[in-house]
Amino acid sequence: MCNGSSLNEFILLVFADTRELQLLHFWLFLGIYLAALLGNGLIITAIVCDHRLHTPMYFFLLNLSLLDLGSISTTVPKAMANSLWDTRAIPYLGCAAQVFFFFFCATAEFYLLTVMAYDRYIASCKPLHYGTLLGSRACVSMAAAAWGSGFLNAVLHTANAFSLPLCQDSALDQFFCEIPQILKLSCSDSDYLREAGLLVFSLLVAFGCFVFILFSYVQIFRAVLSIPSERGRHKAFSTCLPHLAVVSLFTSTGIIAYLKPPSISSPSLDLGIAVLYSVPPAVNPFIYSMKNQELKDSLWKLAQWTLFHQQ
Repeated sequence: MCNGSSLNEFILLVFADTRELQLLHFWLFLGIYLAALLGNGLIITAIVCDHRLHTPMYFFLLNLSLLDLGSISTTVPKAMANSLWDTRAIPYLGCAAQVFFFFFCATAEFYLLTVMAYDRYIASCKPLHYGTLLGSRACVSMAAAAWGSGFLNAVLHTANAFSLPLCQDSALDQFFCEIPQILKLSCSDSDYLREAGLLVFSLLVAFGCFVFILFSYVQIFRAVLSIPSERGRHKAFSTCLPHLAVVSLFTSTGIIAYLKPPSISSPSLDLGIAVLYSVPPAVNPFIYSMKNQELKDSLWKLAQWTLFHQQ
């Protein structure tokens, strides 16, 4: 047994033993990462540059894109470097930073998705009070609360996980550092239970947020279906369904990763599930822009402006 701080590095799980498959994984992750950078970058640029998108919904979408970029930049570049250079080691402080930023982005993103569900609920069920309940100060406060809660959760869990006494074996059954894999190295049952209890508490809070999101969308769909205008229903669904799809994708990967029974856990299964973590940041921009005509129009004008100034 040794204290976590006495370790110099952790050993990450490799995707494959053959050089050809390692390079294949590198190109796969490179494509996912570039798609995430491009998609989220375009959304951020469009929202910042187009004054018509300076509304609460797009303000929260801007924050979501920033968190998506932070989340995928925490795990994927290191995995790409390991596959390209055929390495497995990650420094102790690098592992702690990876745990902190990943937990911070994931937690803040889920709280932000809860806030976005509230935004859609007010827009659909109480449209006359939308400007009052979701003014600029209220939007900034709710976004700051999501970021701040994610930061505090990340500090708490990272500090607790990396204070655990660890066994000499520093190999992680994952391609990036995450708290469940750190807990597997713990040699102290009491410290393990303490961190496990903190994780359970965080999951209960997340479950409460998820119930709130479901309740909000039940009310939203009831309100939307009562709209007599087919065009009005289409516009409401086009702004609500993408958000619901993102929530479902984000929640399903988290539930599978953290709530699956230990009896079915295996390095290959954990690796496959973790790869799904890389999908939402790359897919979210396309989900939101697919049915959002305002965002598509803004991106088209941005592309036209760029081409015009290049000529």
